[in-house]
Amino acid sequence: MIIQKFSVNQHPINHILSWIQGGEIAIPEIQRPFVWSSTKVRNFIDSLFNGYPTGYIILWQNPAVRLKDGTKSKGKKILIDGQQRIASLMTALLGKEVVDKNYEKKRIIIAFNPKESVFEVANSIIFKDKQWIPDISEIFSPNFSVLAKLEEYSFYNPEIPKEQILKAIDALKSIINIPVGMIELSSDISIDQVTEIFIRINSSGVTLNEADFAMSKIAVDEKYGGNLLRKAIDYFCHLAVKPEDYQTFKERDKEFAQSEYFQKMTWLKDDKDDLYDPSYTDVLRVAFTSKFERGRLQDLVALLSGRDFETKENREEIAESTFKILKEGVLEFMNETNFKRLTMILRSAGFIDSSLITSQNSVNFAYILFLKLRHHNFPPFIIESTVRKWFVMSILKGRYTSSTESAFNYDIIRMKNNPLEYINNTLREELPDSFWDVTLVQELDKSTSAIPEFKVFLAAQVKMKDKGFLSRDITVEDLITIKGDLHHIFPVDYLKKNGFPSPSRYNQVANLVYSQSEINIAIGNKSPVVYFNILKEQCQTKIPKIGGITELEMLRSNLEANCIPVEILTNHELLYDYETFLRERRKLIAKKVKDYFKML
Repeated sequence: MIIQKFSVNQHPINHILSWIQGGEIAIPEIQRPFVWSSTKVRNFIDSLFNGYPTGYIILWQNPAVRLKDGTKSKGKKILIDGQQRIASLMTALLGKEVVDKNYEKKRIIIAFNPKESVFEVANSIIFKDKQWIPDISEIFSPNFSVLAKLEEYSFYNPEIPKEQILKAIDALKSIINIPVGMIELSSDISIDQVTEIFIRINSSGVTLNEADFAMSKIAVDEKYGGNLLRKAIDYFCHLAVKPEDYQTFKERDKEFAQSEYFQKMTWLKDDKDDLYDPSYTDVLRVAFTSKFERGRLQDLVALLSGRDFETKENREEIAESTFKILKEGVLEFMNETNFKRLTMILRSAGFIDSSLITSQNSVNFAYILFLKLRHHNFPPFIIESTVRKWFVMSILKGRYTSSTESAFNYDIIRMKNNPLEYINNTLREELPDSFWDVTLVQELDKSTSAIPEFKVFLAAQVKMKDKGFLSRDITVEDLITIKGDLHHIFPVDYLKKNGFPSPSRYNQVANLVYSQSEINIAIGNKSPVVYFNILKEQCQTKIPKIGGITELEMLRSNLEANCIPVEILTNHELLYDYETFLRERRKLIAKKVKDYFKML
């Protein structure tokens, strides 16, 4: 027998709006910022006016929670889909402000022309044109008088029949009586089922994840301060990217500016570092996993509802405790010392730029590990070395690039009691000699510089303070910092003319180096034999033609630092045999990365 876990009903718009204003349906000030354009709001109102379908609103009933006095409370319904439409109704019909994607409050004013029965976004021209009612929210005001408006409009537009004007205004007012489809999901339906229903119904193809549900759960809570916690997460993530908005937040949200959350993020106003700009999902992952030692955000959603995983019922004290502990986790995440120490550790591993980081979740788990080791009171140098090694391992092995939550859960559970023992055992298992000598060499046989193995190689060059290819003074770190370009050791034009026309061959990562643009220009499309002869000659004449190196020993050191076989200075076969050169350089890159890992 099929058990239906949802109901589908039709409710007039005015009922829905009254439920929202009465608090039965929870739409927090910040749930998802309002992202619809003014034109889209106009089109939505026009669709309602003309009787076109506008889709369903989806609500998810909070589960029953056993209160401390033994009674049960269901709480508010959570809006899962339809916020943009409801916010459009509230700003256009009720004159309310919405919070846009920049967290600024604004009104979207829609105008109506009774003569043509058309809508437009209000502007200065429309406000002066007497054929328009410039703001339709006045029509829906409790003090609105149809007769007074009819007389006023007719006075300025005597050529339009009053019957036509009255009919148009009545049609506009009747929008609030239009029924809207509402899907109400049962409280015992799983997140996966909610997601599946959402995807199947939502024609725009938007998907939801556990972080979205968690943020909605947090946002609708006022009893335990979830609404402020949600705002703190949103503001922190925004300021991490746009610190210049600090003063705007402080002035426009004076109440929140007095909260402990805002005081904890004050340091962001002067922060220009963009190595780690977290999203709300990142904040939740780190805060939840580090404090609850669980990796699945689905569990957070359940705990926020007060879920007792043993008795399978929801209890108020569990919800209260969850909000308290999660708040602690978020404040630890936002802590200036913690955050800056994490980025310092990443930079000390050579990851000086976000372009070198191929997995945000590896950064997230590095933060979790840092916080966990700190809670265990390990010495700072142990924490730093351990976090560096685990981070690099997770990047090289793609540990958190797929099945992220399962991987988080697996690791955090196993490092619960003795984290260092688990970490050291895992590093040995994941990175045996065969990985460095065989697997890594094979993984470098790729034609895209975006692969994590090559990014780690560049981080190794930064860590070892290597000079750019054929540079006397400019380091790889300098070139990455100024957003320099990778160049080809065997020039592309030369390879195309010598049997390698495919990008998959001439763009091999083993053919790429960071080099100054002027050096690359000086090399041009010269064959490696030709320009290496020039390099050797300038070491004899002391007259630089390509770069500034004029000492043979310095040239050898530069080639070694860039993992280029030094034998090419005496054995020209490597300069003629491109495939052999690639094989030899891959081995040298792998060896350098292995030596680098031991340094961490």
